[in-house]
Amino acid sequence: MPHRDAAYNLARWILRGRAQAEDVTQEAFLRAYRSFGAFQTGNARAWLLQIVRNCCFTWLQQNHVAEEMTEFDEQTMPPKTEDPESLAMATYDRERLQRALEDLPAHFREIIVLRELEGCSYKEIAAITTRPIGTVMSALARARQQLRTLLTEPVPKGASRDL
Repeated sequence: MPHRDAAYNLARWILRGRAQAEDVTQEAFLRAYRSFGAFQTGNARAWLLQIVRNCCFTWLQQNHVAEEMTEFDEQTMPPKTEDPESLAMATYDRERLQRALEDLPAHFREIIVLRELEGCSYKEIAAITTRPIGTVMSALARARQQLRTLLTEPVPKGASRDL
């Protein structure tokens, strides 16, 4: 159970919902328990997260969740300052980041979550996603680019900041 939080976190970001993430994480732990005898020495965290990832994408396929694939232009983020206004904006920015992460396609969300939130190495991500390291690195670059673009898009005129 030492990797329970990481497993749930990955499922939550791939599936975008708490209930689905809880169900899929539970299913992944059951699968891991059943196949623990086949586990050979190695990185147990990567092995478990690979099972979680596979369960998530199986759930997405079974529930016919289709995602739009769109490429975006790269833009830079403005520098952060630490005055009272910027602290008030931090809450807004955190919510905007969460929405931007949720707007990414699942295969980009998983890479960002594994690298930036779970601190996995490229090698671990390659093992979890069963992709070559080069593919992981390029997918991470594209995911970061899309995330950056989503975060630097201007706020629509009708949108309220609720500050």
